[in-house]
Amino acid sequence: MQHSNIPLQVKDLEAVELEPSEQAVAISLVIPVMNEEQNVPLLFERLSQQLMQIGKTYEIIFIDDGSTDQTFRELKALYEAHRGTVRVIRFRRNFGKTPALVAGFSRCRGEIIFTMDGDLQDDPQEIPRFLEKLDEGYDLVSGWKFPRLDPIGKTFPSRVFNRLVSRATGVNLHDINNGFKAYRREVIEDPHLKLYGDFHRFIPVMAQWRGFKVTEIKVRHHPRQFGVSKFGARRFAQGLIDLLNVLFLTTFLRRPLRLFGPLGFWTLLIGILVDAWVVVRTHLLHVIKEPIHNQPLLFFGILLMIFGLQFFLTGLQSEMIHYYAFQRSEEYSIKQELD
Repeated sequence: MQHSNIPLQVKDLEAVELEPSEQAVAISLVIPVMNEEQNVPLLFERLSQQLMQIGKTYEIIFIDDGSTDQTFRELKALYEAHRGTVRVIRFRRNFGKTPALVAGFSRCRGEIIFTMDGDLQDDPQEIPRFLEKLDEGYDLVSGWKFPRLDPIGKTFPSRVFNRLVSRATGVNLHDINNGFKAYRREVIEDPHLKLYGDFHRFIPVMAQWRGFKVTEIKVRHHPRQFGVSKFGARRFAQGLIDLLNVLFLTTFLRRPLRLFGPLGFWTLLIGILVDAWVVVRTHLLHVIKEPIHNQPLLFFGILLMIFGLQFFLTGLQSEMIHYYAFQRSEEYSIKQELD
């Protein structure tokens, strides 16, 4: 018997007899974890209690993103005790949250997919409220930690970043970095919603750009009890760079000259300032008596501006090539998979 190469859709699963590991479930939870050995057992217990109350079939997919503690040992114990419900993907090293989510999305079987962090700060009791919003017709529901119980070193940069994203993209979310989200399967299967780098935080932006209905709900937030936060200045800076990238791929794709790459922008700006300084010193302050066209600094500024424009245009071209030629290649390496 020949098998079709056409991917099987969720709606077709009822008519096909599948192996237990391939059977569709109502809800999939995709949870990246890194060094959360104390949190994982408690998280599973709370999730199980809540999901059993909901009364729908479910699976929980943990992605161990290069943990160096005993997180995988705890995950393996959960898998052994709850085969068919718990699935585990173990990366060879830390690849980041986006590759972890991609790995989970590519393997999940649920019609509704939840993502959440593994640090116990997200409350599983909020899951029914996400489902209610999906029942209202939304395709993606994002959590808004309110009130947020984090130190100001996390809350202030996050508030600034969320404000920038909201104003730049028109997607009015107060907490776009929040990992607690619910998706209809059509969202994660959209062939144009391509995740790479650190694009996971911008899934709502790209989903709305694709025409999906996006909303948010306030959710309870708990202070971290165990482990340490993975947030840092590097993550904030990377988020700003990714914001520029997403703006280009969504808002500015038809008007690429409205988005400057960082290198091109600063090179161009320095060139302008250098030439402006030459003009001021020559024509306004009269500090330099030599004609302006004989001053090497003037041509140095012009050269910087040319380089800035070249960097800018090269960056735009590279992003377009990368985006449209991207074939969902795996940006991770799996060491072990418990399925």
